[in-house]
Formats: sequence, structure tokens, C-alpha cells
Amino acid sequence: MDMISTHLTGRKLYTLVILHMQDEHKVLLGLKKRGLGVGKWNGFGGKVEPGETIEEGAIREMQEESSVLTPQLEKAGIVFNVLAGNPIANEIHVFRATAFSGTPGESDEMIPCWFPIAEIPFEQMWIEARIWWPYFFTGKPFVGVFQFSESKIENYTLEYVETLPSSIEFRD
Repeated sequence: MDMISTHLTGRKLYTLVILHMQDEHKVLLGLKKRGLGVGKWNGFGGKVEPGETIEEGAIREMQEESSVLTPQLEKAGIVFNVLAGNPIANEIHVFRATAFSGTPGESDEMIPCWFPIAEIPFEQMWIEARIWWPYFFTGKPFVGVFQFSESKIENYTLEYVETLPSSIEFRD
């Protein structure tokens, strides 16, 4: 993948779990109640804490935000968001869960709701979601790099990969 040259000096590591019930053609999304992304629908996730793996962080965030346990995760892709003028980028590891235990429930951060795949509310999601989510549904691993200027996508690359890298490399 031809990566975008940038001025990055660091990155923040995030997870995103999408509970995808393939046989029923639906996904579990959460409506963000506070913090970054308030009022937006998204999968469940957040920052990876010191001392935990990316997968452990994804499982923890899913349970904290939705009350469900998803011990079997499949790494679906990596989305890298770069904001113009910010030397710290967001590296988001996207996971697919196809089974869970527990009952989805509201947390102090998210309100979970099932959506048929044909009715995913992209207009109420992060702007890059409508671009990379179709890649997610193919089941093939993908990597995307999105460059933003304020709330507008200025440039992006998105492609399928044979295997997912542990991280995205950037060139100066």
C-alpha cells in the first residue's frame, strides 16, 4: 500500500468492534452519549490501556460500552485518521465479532441498537464510515488512511490486503 507522507510524530491506538450477525443481516451500533463523537452512531471501542493487547482492549471496551462479551474477535482492518496540522494520528484497529454473550444494554457512554445492514445510519456516523464500512462487509482484510482538514476528508487510500500489518508505516 502506498502510504501517505506526513508530519506525524506519534499515534494514539484505538479499537473498534462491530458486532455483525451475518445470518440475520444486522449489526449492533452504539449512539455516543458523551465525549468525542457525541450524537454519532458507531461500533464499540476506545483507547487501548497500558499493559493490555489491542484485542484485550477491544473486548474490554465492548463489554464496558454495551454489556456484552465478545471473546472471539476477528481482525477486520486498520483505519488511520490524520488531522491536518496535528502530529498525533489515530490508529483504529477494527474487529468483527459474530457471536456474543449477554444482553446489549445502555452504559454511561453508549446506547446500543440493532440495525439491519441496509439501514445503517451513515449520515449520523463519522464521515469516513460510509467509505470503509463496505470493505468491512466483504470479509476481506483492509487498510485505510484518511487525511482530514477540520471535518472534511482531503485525501484517502483504502485497499484490501493479504494480511493485516500490526501497525501502519508512514514515510516522510
